[in-house]
Amino acid sequence: MGLEQKIMAEMKDAMKSKNEAALRGLRAIKAEIIKAKTEPGAAGEIDEATEQKFLQKMMKQRKDSLEIFEKQGREDLAVKEREEMAVIEKFLPKQLSEAEIKEAVTTIIAETGAASPADMGKVMGVASKQLAGLADGKTISNIVKELLSK
Repeated sequence: MGLEQKIMAEMKDAMKSKNEAALRGLRAIKAEIIKAKTEPGAAGEIDEATEQKFLQKMMKQRKDSLEIFEKQGREDLAVKEREEMAVIEKFLPKQLSEAEIKEAVTTIIAETGAASPADMGKVMGVASKQLAGLADGKTISNIVKELLSK
C-alpha cells in the first residue's frame, strides 16, 4: 500500500472519529502528494524517495514554526504544530538517536580523513547522503561541527 492509500484510509478514520488534529495533518500530507504528482516530469507518479523527501521537509517546516511560536509565547499555535508533527512522524522512518548519529558521523570523518572544521563540507556531503531520511540535517550539522572542533 502506497503512501497515498495509507493517507486516504487514515483520513477516513479521522473523519469518522472527528479527530480534527489528525485530519489537518493528513490533509497537509495529501496536498503535498498532489503537488508532487503534478510537478513537471512526475507523470502523475511519485516514488518512495520523493515521498520521504517531502515528509522530511514538512517535518522541518513544522519544527521551525514550533520554535518561533514557542519564542513568541503562542501556545495555541504551538499545540497545532505539535499535533501535525505527530501525524507526519507516523509516515517517516524511525529517526536515529543522537548517539547513533555521532557514531555514523565519526565513521564518516575517519573515512574521509577530515581533521578540522575546514573539512566540514566534505563530511556533510557524505553524511547527508548516508543519513538521508534518518536524521535531521540541522542535527547532523551540529554533530559534525562538534566532532571536527575537538
